[in-house]
Amino acid sequence: MDQRWSGEILNMRVFCIVALGAALSGCVTNNETVQFKSSNPNQQTMMRDGQSALVSRQKSSVVLVRPAARQLQANGRPVFVVGINNLGRGPIDFRVAQVEANQHVGASDFQMQVVTFEMLQQEEKNRQVAAAILTGMAGAANAYSASRAGHGSYTTPSGRTGTFYSPTAAAIAQGNAAAQNEAMVASTIEQGQRNMAQLEQAVIKDNTLLPGEWYGGQLHLAPPTDQAGGQKSYTIIITVGSDRHVVEVAQGPAGA
Repeated sequence: MDQRWSGEILNMRVFCIVALGAALSGCVTNNETVQFKSSNPNQQTMMRDGQSALVSRQKSSVVLVRPAARQLQANGRPVFVVGINNLGRGPIDFRVAQVEANQHVGASDFQMQVVTFEMLQQEEKNRQVAAAILTGMAGAANAYSASRAGHGSYTTPSGRTGTFYSPTAAAIAQGNAAAQNEAMVASTIEQGQRNMAQLEQAVIKDNTLLPGEWYGGQLHLAPPTDQAGGQKSYTIIITVGSDRHVVEVAQGPAGA
């Protein structure tokens, strides 16, 4: 391992996007962790900030990979942060469609889908539609409750009963309901915009790297098939220009 490689690793800043990965990954239960295995002499496994990481160097590029969170959800999507450096003298292309992932189960391999930015974006749009429906239902309930405000009944000491209506009480209730509904709608829209912005900033996309340029982002994969709670083994192949970086991953229960 030459000294330039060590310097490149120490100076690599693309992994600051890990913080965004933690924000998008949510609450984690049934935790699992990831370990990498070197598949050839041009790779090195290491620990970076307490997490397993791998550096793969080919003729024209360096690829760094680490999990986006310290622990993964057992049956959830594994998310990795990938950093790419162009070592060549000309531009090289990275295409998400050229990324491959395959799980190894016994003597068989099964493809793991790469979840692209466009897929994640559509999922978020669908979530926003569902949230808007729920917000609308809550708003309708608020409006109905407010429409009944101001109406009441009374019973006199002599036993006579009757009803009354207070325009002032009705106006106050309706004004409060309108303010609450407006706040709910604004909060729903703001959360949706925030989630979209995080996806735009964090998820890896097609990119042309100029000489010496770094590029990185999150790589989302479909969940590997459960192995009765045991270790899961899969390979990620990241193509950069004409270079193929083969990343061997072992995912298993935390602490195992």
